[in-house]
Amino acid sequence: MARLIDGYCRLLEGLIALFLAIMVVLVFGNVVLRYGFNSGITVSEEVSRWLFVWVTFLGAIVALKEHAHLGTDMLVSRLPLFGKKACLVAGQLLMLFIAWLLLDGSLDQARINWDVAAPVTGMSSAALYGSGVVFAASAGLLILRELWRALTGQLSEAEMVMVKESEEQGELEALQAELARQEAAQPRSPGERP
Repeated sequence: MARLIDGYCRLLEGLIALFLAIMVVLVFGNVVLRYGFNSGITVSEEVSRWLFVWVTFLGAIVALKEHAHLGTDMLVSRLPLFGKKACLVAGQLLMLFIAWLLLDGSLDQARINWDVAAPVTGMSSAALYGSGVVFAASAGLLILRELWRALTGQLSEAEMVMVKESEEQGELEALQAELARQEAAQPRSPGERP
């Protein structure tokens, strides 16, 4: 299951990179054409705006999988194991409810706007709301997986605090975890202390 999720997130990261590249070409090309040649790319603004929305939602899926959303753990990190687990389960259930609300609302908006054509491209406006559907469905599955892992005791105590105080602290923790894995994997000589 972890491999499938990792592959899905790599696919999303590739789509994010592609969408960002398209946005850069459209916006930069439009600026050059407007100021240099007094013309422009007609669909540039609309497509860039839609791609930006998709990049935001796809990036949020990857961030959810990697527990990269910023938050504060001032209270939760000081609780005993049972308290951490209770807060984690409560938080996951609330997030699952919010994902359901977002899925329901995005599906409704997609249905309502299915026949509404975008002003410039003529594409269905439902494509814009599809980003919410994809995010909510993906987030719901990721949250259910983490909830299952928490309820079955597959999470360590450190994994029960699923937010990062800052990006730097998250990077430092990742480096420390990697160093600990490397040290554990190195063979030791018989006289060496662990």
